[in-house]
Amino acid sequence: MLIRALIVLLVFLNLGVAGWWLGGPAQIEPPAKPLQAVAQLELVAPSAALPLPEPAIAPPTPPAPPAPETQEAAPAPLTPSPAPTASSESVAAPPASAAAPASPAQASVPPPSPTAAETCLALGPFDSAETARAARGRLQPAPRRAQVRSESAPARAYSVILPPLADRSAAQAMVERIAQAGFTDYMIINTGETANGVALGRYGSREAALRRQADLRKAGFSAQLQPVGEEGASQWWLDVALPAGAGDSAAVRAQAQAPRAATRDCGRISG
Repeated sequence: MLIRALIVLLVFLNLGVAGWWLGGPAQIEPPAKPLQAVAQLELVAPSAALPLPEPAIAPPTPPAPPAPETQEAAPAPLTPSPAPTASSESVAAPPASAAAPASPAQASVPPPSPTAAETCLALGPFDSAETARAARGRLQPAPRRAQVRSESAPARAYSVILPPLADRSAAQAMVERIAQAGFTDYMIINTGETANGVALGRYGSREAALRRQADLRKAGFSAQLQPVGEEGASQWWLDVALPAGAGDSAAVRAQAQAPRAATRDCGRISG
């Protein structure tokens, strides 16, 4: 295509030069003093010009079809934004000093109770308070809390009673009051020194009898503890609250040189 274009351009240039020559003066006088460094232009007559082959004219290229117009998307309808309300107002962030705890789990965990990591035992019985105190000094690690208490050797059983009343009718009225308070184990005593009294149960251990006595006294009844049979001489016990991991009860008993070791309620150790 480039060669064809050059040929066509050359033809038009030749035709222009020939037209200029035919329409110009008959004779063109050369300049008086031609420039030495420039070659003179010599005009050639049309008859002397060599014939040039006619350029092949390419058929016109059909115009390319116009590109399809891109359909513009219709703009989406604008939704009016809701008016700001009091709840949508921005809230200023709290200062760093008032920030919440790093972990919610830590905030929800309650602090451990003072007795959560303790082992509480009752060591004994010992013959005297001095022997029980000496046993405390042999314990390693040292107990957090310790107390020495005494109790009598247990009897065969223990009864909870109300003292004798004036007569049988008074004892019957007391029984009705006991029933209304929600207690079921009761009986009027007919003979002996406690006649016209009210028996409120017999228990094989002193601890169970003491719990029954405490419940009755909370309800407003002056209950008393009465041993069945004779109690022995007083015995001494060492109650200790040890840190967790201090060892099992057998190891602690061996350190204290105590005959027995029993589990004790940590809440009852105040020393």
